[in-house]
Amino acid sequence: MIRIGANPIGWSNDDLQHIGGATPLETCLAEAREAGFEGMELGHKFPREAGALKAALAPWGMACISGWYSAELLRRDAAEEMRHLRPHLDLLKAMGANVLVFAETSNAIHGNRAVPLSQRPRLGAGEWAQWGKRLTALAEMTLREGVRLVYHHHMGTIVEDAADIAALMAHTGDAVHLLLDTGHATWGGADPAELARTYRHRISHVHAKDVRRDVMERARREDWSFLDAILGPGAELGVYTVPGDGMVDYEAVFRALPGYSGWVVVEAEQDPEKAHPLTYAKKGVAHLRACLKAAGLA
Repeated sequence: MIRIGANPIGWSNDDLQHIGGATPLETCLAEAREAGFEGMELGHKFPREAGALKAALAPWGMACISGWYSAELLRRDAAEEMRHLRPHLDLLKAMGANVLVFAETSNAIHGNRAVPLSQRPRLGAGEWAQWGKRLTALAEMTLREGVRLVYHHHMGTIVEDAADIAALMAHTGDAVHLLLDTGHATWGGADPAELARTYRHRISHVHAKDVRRDVMERARREDWSFLDAILGPGAELGVYTVPGDGMVDYEAVFRALPGYSGWVVVEAEQDPEKAHPLTYAKKGVAHLRACLKAAGLA
């Protein structure tokens, strides 16, 4: 069964918290429910105690899907990382979430507007094995507790393009699954449908955001930072938008995921002052439903 959920980043940005900072959590949840979402990933405005989080989500009938975790496995081993992860993992377990959105951020630049994406970190050929071993060990730990680690490839990090994703998958065991993010894949130069076909058996979570081709090409040409591209210059819209408003072929992506069961999460990271969250959310849900039906998944 496929369920359509949302990340609150279309209402309130997590990296730049003043973007959408005045929007109450209740507004985000009410509009997400109106748009047709069944669950939400966590953002910085959500309570991080299970009772309070359940109370916040319950009036809107929303499930807790998962939540981003910023890892530092390049600097610490799996056991130490688990100590840092423990409160977040326990919260997800208490909320009934079965996937953990996970990314290496110890040397990431996506949160720094002063650093262009051309300066993003990379692992050398000899560094993947140790990092992959640590990641696998941690994923095995979380899986024993009923939560699957899904790795979020992301612009401005060590896992950004198709070659990085291939290295990630080659140097990790089956406990590590992939979070297929259509927007990050496209901007990173990969074909999300091809990634879906190649790694279908290890994809357990999907983030659905579309890409404005003209903004992406300008960001590459002028070497913008991640956040500058997300927000867009002046009154212009940014690089990401909701499914159906950009260049991603979602029907092709879903056709490459036969038998997929889980969440498809709209994560359209935009400035809410430029892109009205509810309007865009409704558009994204409608497009996803149509594409899932066309691909035989709904």
